[in-house]
Amino acid sequence: MIKKTKIYIAGHQGMVGSAILRQLNSKKYQLITRTHSELDLANQNEVQQFFKQENPDQVYLSAAKVGGIQANNNYPADFIYQNLMIQTNVINSAYENNVKKVLFLGSSCIYPREAKQPMQEDALLTGTLEPTNESYAVAKIAGIKLCESYNRQYNTDYRSVMPTNLYGPGDNYHLENSHVIPSLIRKFHIAKEQKKTVVKVWGTGLPRREFLHVDDMAAASIHVMNLDKNLLQKYTKPMLSHVNIGAGQDLTIIELSEVISRIVGYQGLIEFDTEKPDGPSRKLLNSDCMNKLGWRSKITLEQGLKSTYKNFLTTKTSVYYDK
Repeated sequence: MIKKTKIYIAGHQGMVGSAILRQLNSKKYQLITRTHSELDLANQNEVQQFFKQENPDQVYLSAAKVGGIQANNNYPADFIYQNLMIQTNVINSAYENNVKKVLFLGSSCIYPREAKQPMQEDALLTGTLEPTNESYAVAKIAGIKLCESYNRQYNTDYRSVMPTNLYGPGDNYHLENSHVIPSLIRKFHIAKEQKKTVVKVWGTGLPRREFLHVDDMAAASIHVMNLDKNLLQKYTKPMLSHVNIGAGQDLTIIELSEVISRIVGYQGLIEFDTEKPDGPSRKLLNSDCMNKLGWRSKITLEQGLKSTYKNFLTTKTSVYYDK
């Protein structure tokens, strides 16, 4: 009998982790998951014992503390500490237990605020970060460098992918701590239900953003994990090893708001609160490297937003409506 590949998905209840779990859920693999109550990834002893006991072949490191502009701005210490602890414990324990492959999931916020658009991988560490999410970005940069450092010193095979803004099933719809798409879906849905005539949206609406459906991200993650090491090294460098994953196009927050309001069925006015921060004026990834490695996104924004709103309607609970 052929031994099944044993895969640990860290953060399997999160948006990305759950999407990876859905796509890996076949007889080819033995999948390992733990809830936060079962395993605190910020606790070094717990993580070390888990890896020693389970001894996985591969790890998808999608566990992280995440949030929108307001959450990142309000809780910088939480974002840097928790993310540093999680990724350090997991990556080091993976090395100590001879895990064959690790895939670390980062974020496009690793790039400088004024990085040339679209942002290429070599823009990393070339300028000042966006202040509102600097703590989160620094933690994610450290995760990339952890993977690279273990690869250089111990010849491990730890890979990093940097997604653009993600959305889809399993997202967080908290009004204050969520990202822009789930926040707008919830705002417009409530406004439609309550027959409100005006919805206020943060910022000027002028910044441009790129969005990728989480199912596309999961497919891209699995694609990168399964790439031949020599092929991956052909398009990356030992100290610049991360790969961007994006949809290849962006739109303004004004345009995004109009699309979501139409899909939700809200027919009132949209006003922009210019006293609230915008963040960077544009965030578009250059995904040429990923395209050369044989992957492109398949889900259009229109398709993705429609399915995401449908999922919101069928799964919304008190968690979705907690303030």
